[in-house]
Amino acid sequence: MEKKYELTDKVILQGNHVLHRIKALRDFGHVKTGDLGGWIEKEDNLSHEGDCWVDYKAKVYGNARVDDNAQVYGNARVDDNAQVYGNARVYGNAWVYGQAEVCDNAQVYGNAEVYGKANVIGNAEVCDNAQVYGNADVCDNAQVYGNADVCDNAQVYGNAEVCDNAQVYGNAEVYGNAWVYDNPRVYDNAQVYGNAEIGKDAEIKEMGDYMVFQNTWSSGRWFTWTRSNHLWKVGCFCGTGEELIKKAYKDRELSGKCYEAIVKVVETIEALK
Repeated sequence: MEKKYELTDKVILQGNHVLHRIKALRDFGHVKTGDLGGWIEKEDNLSHEGDCWVDYKAKVYGNARVDDNAQVYGNARVDDNAQVYGNARVYGNAWVYGQAEVCDNAQVYGNAEVYGKANVIGNAEVCDNAQVYGNADVCDNAQVYGNADVCDNAQVYGNAEVCDNAQVYGNAEVYGNAWVYDNPRVYDNAQVYGNAEIGKDAEIKEMGDYMVFQNTWSSGRWFTWTRSNHLWKVGCFCGTGEELIKKAYKDRELSGKCYEAIVKVVETIEALK
């Protein structure tokens, strides 16, 4: 195997780790012979195969490994036993550590942290100040951003989005086209899926903590009711059933009657419990 880089004698300390700046020995990917890269502790941190690279300010150390065509750049760090491979990207001020894995076409950036035994795979993105940890998985086309936390054994997948100050934990799953935003908690064995939109301090821990309906009489949009706060999310509107009915009647009498009927159905179901 022909080496593609060497460790230079330029070193820095990262905690108790001595990191060496790397220098390209041949052309590959976007890297040219003689280019200076980032900082690694040893050759085990960065494969000589593929187009993987650690760019100028980035650091990879401990037993961490960057393989295939993965790229680590910006001020990003990868350490402990973490692995970044496939076509994955870790950049910005992101930090991947523990036994975490970032692979396929996944991206971790901003100030995001992925650690523990968490996995970010597929085309998933974790960014901003989000944290994914424990045994959590974020995969497919899912996005976790803002100040969101996904942890324990939670899974976020499909086209789902978890953002703002949302927390998804326990054995919870968020998938499909679901959107979990603002300050909600989704936990225990809860499943949030389909076109559900969960926000405004809602708590979802079991079946029946939310209901999803479709507006079949005009726009075809989906809308969600959440039990813990008794709020309805309809497009840009979020409020009580009474507020929803009042607004709908102002828009159109048919809409008012339809929303009123659905609100009453939910109230009837709740009264039976």
